[in-house]
Amino acid sequence: MIVVSGIQPTGKPHLGNYLGAIRNYVKLQDEAHSQGGKCLIFLADLHALSMPHVPQELHAATLEMVATLVACGLDPARTVLFNQAQVPAHAELQWLLQGTARMGWLNRMTQWKDKAGKNREGQSAALFTYPVLQAADVLLYQATHVPVGDDQKQHLELARDIAQKFNNDFGSEDAPVFTLPEPYIPEAAARIMSLRDGSRKMSKSEPSDMSRINLSDTPDEMAQKVKKAKTDPEPLPSEMAGLEGRAEALNLVTIYSALDGSTPEAVLAEFGGQGFGHFKPVLAEKLVEVLGPIRDRFVELKEDRESLDAILARGAMQAREIGRPTLDAAYQALGLVRG
Repeated sequence: MIVVSGIQPTGKPHLGNYLGAIRNYVKLQDEAHSQGGKCLIFLADLHALSMPHVPQELHAATLEMVATLVACGLDPARTVLFNQAQVPAHAELQWLLQGTARMGWLNRMTQWKDKAGKNREGQSAALFTYPVLQAADVLLYQATHVPVGDDQKQHLELARDIAQKFNNDFGSEDAPVFTLPEPYIPEAAARIMSLRDGSRKMSKSEPSDMSRINLSDTPDEMAQKVKKAKTDPEPLPSEMAGLEGRAEALNLVTIYSALDGSTPEAVLAEFGGQGFGHFKPVLAEKLVEVLGPIRDRFVELKEDRESLDAILARGAMQAREIGRPTLDAAYQALGLVRG
């Protein structure tokens, strides 16, 4: 079992990132380790170049994301944790795969259509071709399992198409160059919505900081944001049917259940009939209980630049070693002379 996944180091990591992705990374690490496999988690800093960015902010966010992942439970001794920029093989393999990827395949990518909008001519070439870099990210390490959400299934299918065509064109049935990765569907992650609008996902890009719980927030900030979270005047119901049409109430119940490791039904069984004046302080306490130790570890790590650099350097060295045979095989299959 070789698990590979990446996360973009942009913006402040928040509660939605933790419950939706980062917590699953820790489970994947433990599962791969228990099976004698490998888990590679990388910071997709090269992907960040596909959109406008501020270099200083990307640099700082990359280091902060390392601190966040380790604070949340990723163990650099059991997970290969690195950033793309320190492993040139990602960009090399992307170029080698560009000859196999097809314009029609890339043009059908839903995320390209969504992000480019009507101004496709004004977008960077990187935004159009970054699914090929995503394919290189996982094929380089002969990944067997790639965690995917609904928004990434299409990109993994593209990676499989590229791998299959490359194997057909340049490999052999007995000795394919690339492993076709399988989607790894994690346990259903809680879908965490904005504290200001229950119809929108909690997001780093939301203008109001009050819309999200950042993993770097102090206990007082967490409590204040929960206190001011949008709700309605009705008390919590005793059953899920009573939350229909009450998006903000459902969101707070979902957050509590995810942090508590229970279910929304169990939360309603305990708090049904009570108003938000009682429930919000209890939710704030639960947030501090779960996220407080993570925040303390994050603040400590964030200031330890030497440790963060060492984690990335060690991970990058391991990643280069793991990926080298695949990159060499791809060059050889394509007939390129390397001396």
